[in-house]
Amino acid sequence: MNIVYSYYVLDIIHRGHLLMMKNSKAIAGPDGRLVVGIVSDEAVIEKKGKPPVLSFSERLELAQAIEYVDLVVAQPTYSPFDNVRKIKPNILMESESHDDTQIEEGRRLMESLGGKVIVMPYFHGQSSTAIKAQIRGE
Repeated sequence: MNIVYSYYVLDIIHRGHLLMMKNSKAIAGPDGRLVVGIVSDEAVIEKKGKPPVLSFSERLELAQAIEYVDLVVAQPTYSPFDNVRKIKPNILMESESHDDTQIEEGRRLMESLGGKVIVMPYFHGQSSTAIKAQIRGE
């Protein structure tokens, strides 16, 4: 059985998030599980300099409502590696929008666990940051 780990801030849910989750669930297969990590408010502030619009509890609840998701877990850091070490999925999903260094570190970690990283294409035009800017009229 495949266990796939994918992670999100999920501040504003958009089609890119849903496509990533749908594809991740398909990779898990019919008997597999998709575990979704939701990045904590503190980790988002540390990475992006400001808190998400939606609270952590709201973002968890929204993720739990998405049909492709089997389990939602808190991700205390922006990096998924602590959760990956605990959960030990055999597949870690990454986005090509993520830093190459982080993706390579993920590959090394997953290889040490007997798993692999799959890098999904970035869905251009599907960005919470861009949606927020559009709302603000920027």
